[in-house]
Amino acid sequence: MATYEIPPMLIDAQDELDQVRADLRALFERVPWSVESMDARETHENAWRPASRPASPGWDPEDAAEIARLRARELELAEVLVCHPYWTEFAPGDVLAARDALKHHHEQKRADASV
Repeated sequence: MATYEIPPMLIDAQDELDQVRADLRALFERVPWSVESMDARETHENAWRPASRPASPGWDPEDAAEIARLRARELELAEVLVCHPYWTEFAPGDVLAARDALKHHHEQKRADASV
């Protein structure tokens, strides 16, 4: 398996991206299913795939603002990671392996430490 000298700045950006995505997942699990207030709904009894949703009060403004902030930061970090000049050092066919190594750098550190 190839090893890569990934710049610390990219490792930090990847770690922050992982944290931002975890924060978003936790927030999405906590907020109501609908952004805006919506009545309960249920498909009719002969529906091909019956489904229902409870009434939703909608997101409160603080949650909506936090989600917007986290989404914006996620986009900024993704742009930093994808567009960094480091990736130009690789042949097109090797970028995927190098990018994958960055995504899983913690697992590689653990594996190296256990040897």
